[in-house]
Amino acid sequence: MKSRQLLTIFTNGIIRENPLLMLMIGLCSSLAVTTAVANGIGMGLSMTFVLLMSELVISIFRKLIPESVRIPVFIIIIAAFTTVIDYALRAWSPDLSKAMGVFIPLIVVNCIIMGRVEGFASKQPPINVIFDALGMGLGYTWVLAGISLVRELLGSGTILGLQILPDSYQPILFFILPPGGFFVFSLFIALNFFIKSRLTRPAAAGSEAGAAAEDRP
Repeated sequence: MKSRQLLTIFTNGIIRENPLLMLMIGLCSSLAVTTAVANGIGMGLSMTFVLLMSELVISIFRKLIPESVRIPVFIIIIAAFTTVIDYALRAWSPDLSKAMGVFIPLIVVNCIIMGRVEGFASKQPPINVIFDALGMGLGYTWVLAGISLVRELLGSGTILGLQILPDSYQPILFFILPPGGFFVFSLFIALNFFIKSRLTRPAAAGSEAGAAAEDRP
């Protein structure tokens, strides 16, 4: 029973409560960095690290944090891990750090993290928040990677800087501009709702059939 509960918590962030496709929060930085696949993956993994460590620390010390100062404490904890990942990228991947610019430090004020630590981590045991943070982080990452894949391929003809489309291909600059980001994001939302409707339809049909069978004399 416990393993099923943890699996549900994990998959919620990836599909049912995806922070971008379903909750639609943290969109500004998400669409700004998705002009290249490397940026999307880097931003997603950075967010996952900060989210996981912040949720875990807050969950462990949740009973010791006074209610009156919980928000400032949460921000300090998030800022500490954001600083860690910012300096790590500067040291080990300076090109990626430079490409993402100010959006890594802005993880501190990302409403996805603040929403999860306030709404989940501050009320749940550590084991639950680990699965929640990983699910939300991976859900965030796969959407960023998918959007950036489409935008980089169509806007530059490359993936991870490698030429994929032939030299005769004329890049569609629309896709690497902000309107292109919103357009691709809207396609992902539409695809997500289409898949959800297809998945829920058999379950709804099964429940209707069961109810009809119970009504028979």
